[in-house]
Amino acid sequence: MAPRAIFILLLLAPLAGCETTHQTLIAQGYPPAYADGFDDGCGSGRQAAGAITGEFRKNVSRYLADKPYALGWSDGFQQCQGQYLSQERQRYESQRNSDRDRDWEREKDRALTRPLHGN
Repeated sequence: MAPRAIFILLLLAPLAGCETTHQTLIAQGYPPAYADGFDDGCGSGRQAAGAITGEFRKNVSRYLADKPYALGWSDGFQQCQGQYLSQERQRYESQRNSDRDRDWEREKDRALTRPLHGN
């Protein structure tokens, strides 16, 4: 499956109720080895991006011997690392915009409270 489709799948997975990404991938026709690798890679990708919730997991012997696991691990790592970094960027931009808005409001209030000089 194309990386874009996997990304969309990850975004929609929480809407599926209690079904895990692993279960969703299997339901979509992926082999269990791919789903196992995706789970391990996803946690590893989040951890590599700096998330507190991610945990680096990689079954190295399986990664070297089991192509579906290796492909799933790589896809999971890339997708989840990218998703986490994107969320962090959005949070940063939102905070930065919020700070700018707050500063603008303060300046506006100061300007309105200054006495008017003139005639």
